Amino acid sequence: MEKVDTYEGVTVKVLLDSRAIEMFVDRKFVKKNGFKLEKLDKPSRVTNVNRTHNSRGLVMHKIEYNVYYRGHVERM
Repeated sequence: MEKVDTYEGVTVKVLLDSRAIEMFVDRKFVKKNGFKLEKLDKPSRVTNVNRTHNSRGLVMHKIEYNVYYRGHVERM
């Protein structure tokens, strides 16, 4: 992952789900690694795979980052 504001890289191991509709990052990880939080215009409710609402509540912020994998780059 690369921060879009400072271009600083953070190496991570991740689990990818090609059928996932959205991507989420743990808030502790975001804070620990200094990613810039942007407040969402409209908070988003997270629905778990079993169709229950996530116990952590609404998603209130987002981050933007670049992902590099085997020569491919994508803004997330």
